[in-house]
Amino acid sequence: MALSSLSFFRALLFLSLATSAFSTRPYKEGLTPYFYDYACPQALPAIKRVVEAAVQQERRMGASLLRLHFHDCFVNGCDGSILLDPTPTIDSEKLAFPNNNSARGFEVIDQIKAEVDKACGCSLVSCADIVAVAARDSVVALGGPSWEVQLGRRDSTTASRTTANSDIPAPNMDLPALISTFQKQGLDTRDLVALSGAHTIGFAQCRVFRNRTYNDANIATDFARSLQSLCPRTGEDGNLAGLDPSPAQFDALYFHNLLTQKGLLHSDQALYSGGSTDELVKTYSDDVETFWNDFAKSMVRMGNIKPLIGNQGQIRLNCRKVN
Repeated sequence: MALSSLSFFRALLFLSLATSAFSTRPYKEGLTPYFYDYACPQALPAIKRVVEAAVQQERRMGASLLRLHFHDCFVNGCDGSILLDPTPTIDSEKLAFPNNNSARGFEVIDQIKAEVDKACGCSLVSCADIVAVAARDSVVALGGPSWEVQLGRRDSTTASRTTANSDIPAPNMDLPALISTFQKQGLDTRDLVALSGAHTIGFAQCRVFRNRTYNDANIATDFARSLQSLCPRTGEDGNLAGLDPSPAQFDALYFHNLLTQKGLLHSDQALYSGGSTDELVKTYSDDVETFWNDFAKSMVRMGNIKPLIGNQGQIRLNCRKVN
């Protein structure tokens, strides 16, 4: 009797796991914010707890986690490829110019993965989805807007340093190059300006704003002088400057800075230099609610770039390596 009961229990458990696994496979149906609601309702709260703790410990981490999502999505879609460490068969995106000695937060993603797998009882949530949710939770933790994250992405089994070097927007880009880079991802000019507003949080290294500081004409004299004091013509490449005056608060000061020629990066100021995006910069500077609404919509659009779904890719057991 006991053996029969045990066999019945095992059969029931197998059926339950099979049903749960099936419930997390959208196949051709695309992404949905309810993807884990049945299989693991504890998943999103677990991600939020780890992100909030990480941001409380270091406010800068919020911007770092948000940036991971950007740099992931712009390279062959939002597939967690940025997380893969280099191997003989993986040309890691971590070594690409936009990421090398710059992208950070990988240890937090590892911690989230461990906590989520523990909460779900197995490796059910993809690393790509973890990055997407962590980006949203980071913005909220720094006082910004929230949005429903579309879920159901699966993880890539490849990475491309070459594509990372060519497709991630560069800090020295002019407006036409920025527009073209975003259009390549199916994003329009409004998405470009709204998503650039992510630079209302975080810092940049001297090496990426040095040329603007000393050579650009469209930079306020006092602002350039203050930057030169922490970023000499040579050396001190890793010195940090805030991307706006309140780098730990998700506000609209980034756009206000552009109006006074105090954008930190050349690509920032390019959004307000007599081009087609000037009026939108003014709108966001005056109306933080409009900026927040557009930013949330654009984050969803960016998160929908070429996801792997159904039987594509895999659910990595370790975000840093292919199963």
